[in-house]
Amino acid sequence: MAVRAVRGAVQLERDEAGHMDEQVGALLTAVLERNGLITDDLISIWFTATPDLHSDFPAAAARKLGIVDVPLICAQELDIEGAMPRVVRVLAHVESDRSRADMAHVYLGAAAVLRKDIAQ
Repeated sequence: MAVRAVRGAVQLERDEAGHMDEQVGALLTAVLERNGLITDDLISIWFTATPDLHSDFPAAAARKLGIVDVPLICAQELDIEGAMPRVVRVLAHVESDRSRADMAHVYLGAAAVLRKDIAQ
């Protein structure tokens, strides 16, 4: 089994904790499903949020999904002029038999424009 990294992002419509839980939960669920992963395959997840998100930690959504024994960390995304607002990004390290090229990176909704080269 190899260690692989999978990326993803979602843009929130508003900065509210419940909405963040819903959207980040949908993103994590899609990452797992599209890559044929279960929570035991997760090694760690790094979350970043744009500076305009203050309502909650994105990692809280992972805990609510039952991802409770995986190291999680949150950080603030760079504050770049003109960058897409209200975006949560994930970088998950996983154990997988898939090749690096076969990993499905997940960019939901409007966030798909962030990485047109790898979004599926």
